[in-house]
Amino acid sequence: MKLKEIAARLECSVDGNAEVEITGVAGIEEAQAGQMTFLSNRRYRISATKTRASAIIIGRKEESLPLAMLRADDPYLSFAHAIELFYRAPRYEPGIHPTAVVSKTAKIAPGAHIGPFCFVDDDVVIGRSAVLHSFVSIYRGAHIGENFFAHSHTVVREYCEIGNRVILQNGAVIGTDGFGFAREKNGHWHKMQQMGPAIIEDDVEIQANSAIDRATVGETRIARGAKIDNLVQVGHACKVGEDTLLCGQVGLAGSSIIGNRCIMAGQSAAAGHLHIGDGAVLTAQSAVSHDVPAGAVYSGSPGFENKEWLRATGVFHRLPELQREVRALEKDVARLRAELEKS
Repeated sequence: MKLKEIAARLECSVDGNAEVEITGVAGIEEAQAGQMTFLSNRRYRISATKTRASAIIIGRKEESLPLAMLRADDPYLSFAHAIELFYRAPRYEPGIHPTAVVSKTAKIAPGAHIGPFCFVDDDVVIGRSAVLHSFVSIYRGAHIGENFFAHSHTVVREYCEIGNRVILQNGAVIGTDGFGFAREKNGHWHKMQQMGPAIIEDDVEIQANSAIDRATVGETRIARGAKIDNLVQVGHACKVGEDTLLCGQVGLAGSSIIGNRCIMAGQSAAAGHLHIGDGAVLTAQSAVSHDVPAGAVYSGSPGFENKEWLRATGVFHRLPELQREVRALEKDVARLRAELEKS
């Protein structure tokens, strides 16, 4: 595909040889002749000057490089669309594999693919063009929308609801029992029935081995467009807002409410029954035990405002030195006090 054709599809402008032939895409350091790469982080500027790629996607105002360029408003997003021009995901023919077990009361819409060793329980509803890859279990009464894709070993538990264009990566489980137990007089724990479903709205992706707990009462809800990374725990009755990112190993205790367009970076966590406002960011390994205002950036454990945290961590490595200075001052004060007492 010629670079000028790619530019037209990506709505980019060409700077350089528009006739160069592009056969694929690659990272800036791995790209070879005939491939296209991108530059969105200035840290890789030097690598961009040395890349073997035939073309590169760069920002509108980025300095020119010694190869053909596509200038874009957002090079990273444009590169994401460029990948789609060269990679076609496998397609799955409609039908039910002979090894799949599908209840007679399940309603499977036209175009759906039910792969090997899948299990679809009573009263399940599965929408058009859904794909259950293999070893997927859909429990009783679950409702699933159109263009759903469940990779191997995913589970949707009883009476949960899944919207349109939802992707479940391998091992994701929707509607596991919430961690609800009441202590008895003898100290034993009594299991509370988890009767509230998990509801996943449209355009959500939940990646490998993440668990979205069902609620004791009410519901757990993941709103439209949210993206949930690997090994994330969403506790019972939580609500995660639209277009929010929960990165790897994030943990939400029960009844947490996370606003729209929030980012919780890797291994960050929220205690139960708190509210994180729209657009807030928790940096990696942060943990909060109280509400976070909209638009705030918190760091640390316990978490507090990022600017203050940066100042605090700047002092932290100097603590041994400061301790020595304090001890020296204490000795000086003690010496002066003794001299005053003598006089």
